[in-house]
Amino acid sequence: MMVEQHDPARVLVTKLGLDGHDRGSRVVAAFLRDAGMEVIYTSPWQEIAAVVQLALQEDVDVIGISSLATDHLLVPKLTNALSEAGLGHVRVVVGGIVPDEDESMLMDAGVSRVFHPGSTRDEIISEVDGLARQARNAHDAP
Repeated sequence: MMVEQHDPARVLVTKLGLDGHDRGSRVVAAFLRDAGMEVIYTSPWQEIAAVVQLALQEDVDVIGISSLATDHLLVPKLTNALSEAGLGHVRVVVGGIVPDEDESMLMDAGVSRVFHPGSTRDEIISEVDGLARQARNAHDAP
């Protein structure tokens, strides 16, 4: 599935906290890149402040957080930090192992989508592309 748009979506794919398992995030980054999106990929073990700074510098539309352990519990701190930095329009998605009871907490904290194991390539690409468009519209709105 290729993404049709003039300016490609800019997506930051990263991992917060101490979980170093990055195979899933590398696969998703490749999916998005191959679909025509501009992907900024970081190594694991990122701190929230560094992710916010990179999102600002790279003018991203979407941040994808991969979680295999419990690092998704750090995401509410990330969404708050993004808002405080004037990046409230940036959409955040989480992928990986997220227990059902934690998903509603993430959505309440401003996460746009949680991708569980078994999410398809086309589903991820389509959703991230749509969220990037939403982010740009929100950013451009008066």
